[in-house]
Amino acid sequence: MAQRLTYRRRLSYNTKSNRVKVIKTPGGKLTWLYEKKPAKGPRCGDCGTRLAGIPALRPRQYARISKRQKSVQRAYGGSRCAKCVRDRIVRAFLIEEEKIAKKVIKSQTKPQTKK
Repeated sequence: MAQRLTYRRRLSYNTKSNRVKVIKTPGGKLTWLYEKKPAKGPRCGDCGTRLAGIPALRPRQYARISKRQKSVQRAYGGSRCAKCVRDRIVRAFLIEEEKIAKKVIKSQTKPQTKK
């Protein structure tokens, strides 16, 4: 008959935080080994895709790694993906160009109305 196993911690329900797997100890006994929750990793704030170059860790583990491992060397480094940053830069550039074009058109039409 198989060995009966009991949880090693106080939580006695089969929840996401209480996942276990059966292992055999060096003494030949079966026991439960607690599994850590899998990490999802950081995602882009705009499009929701996974951020490349940043490890997928549990929230508390990010406090233990250095700053250079938590972001990439770019504007909006650990927050937005490269594609979204490119889109933001292009959008800002086009908005500025539009403002300049409006200003030029306004200055060209003003002298004609005075005559």
